[in-house]
Amino acid sequence: MTASTTSQGIRAYIPIVIVVAILAPVPLLFSDSRSMMLVITTGLLFAAYAIAFNLIFGSTGQLFLCVGALAGIGGFGSAILSDQVGLPFVLTMLIAAVIAGTFGALLSWVSVSRSLDTIFTGIVTLAFSLSYENFVLGSRELTGGENGLPIVAGNGTVINGQISAYYMFLALVAAYLIVYRLIQRSHIGWAFRALRDDEVAAELAGVNVARYRVYAGLIGSIMLGLAGAFFAHYRGFIGDTTFSFGSVDVRVLVMLAFGGIGSLLGPILGAAVFTILDELLVDYAQLREVLYGIVTVILFLSFRQGVVGAVTNWWNRRRLTPRSSNEVAPGPLVEAEQPVA
Repeated sequence: MTASTTSQGIRAYIPIVIVVAILAPVPLLFSDSRSMMLVITTGLLFAAYAIAFNLIFGSTGQLFLCVGALAGIGGFGSAILSDQVGLPFVLTMLIAAVIAGTFGALLSWVSVSRSLDTIFTGIVTLAFSLSYENFVLGSRELTGGENGLPIVAGNGTVINGQISAYYMFLALVAAYLIVYRLIQRSHIGWAFRALRDDEVAAELAGVNVARYRVYAGLIGSIMLGLAGAFFAHYRGFIGDTTFSFGSVDVRVLVMLAFGGIGSLLGPILGAAVFTILDELLVDYAQLREVLYGIVTVILFLSFRQGVVGAVTNWWNRRRLTPRSSNEVAPGPLVEAEQPVA
């Protein structure tokens, strides 16, 4: 490995270090307000959701409209295994995350085996999300139904604390960003980009489309399930709307589209902006839903690369533009001055 390669590898992770450095002092400003700490910690949760969804949709084009359902499998699964079965809650979080990953891998396999495009994959996963919500409401003995499920495991531990939970979620977000960057820089990331850009060309280049889409569904769903399990034990209570489509999927989709689909920091930017907007519009719930709809339509019609993509393109154009108006770009009509004999 050459020095330049090592240097490039280090620079690739600098944005993650900057994000952590910016977010680390936040509790110092809001530690006196439990409600604000809940809002900020929930913002980190949605950043984790958006990173996982970005790995599935932004990397391989699989429109999983079941982000909340997969997170709910992690949340309810861990709560049931810890409180009703009696397993240690740290172990149950890992088990529930693997179960969520299994469901995600199966959804990816179904979409590939049936040759479903982005829209039909979205329809299938939306049907799965609605089935999950019906299961939660109908299985009162397990999930509490519309009354919700109190969670005892985790009470009185660091995961249930106000400040400590914030830093645990920040560590989770940082770990997800590192995983995303590692995948980007590996042969798996190359395969993801190839099949996202042109699936037929990727197959001709030797990429096993089915395998790598299942990889994306598996890894991203494990991340969603783990984040959902973390949140369940942090809050100590989850209900039928905690992981519903309207509460999770719509927000995550808007956050990612705003920040930039397929970018490293897009999920962080989108989660930060819309967490602030949610707090400003907390008294106008209906207006907030209308805002999400308007923003979604505008982004997908005219602003598809998100803020990160737009800024990156602007910066690249600025670097390529001559700094002085007196500079003349070389072209076929500009001839070099010939020396005088």
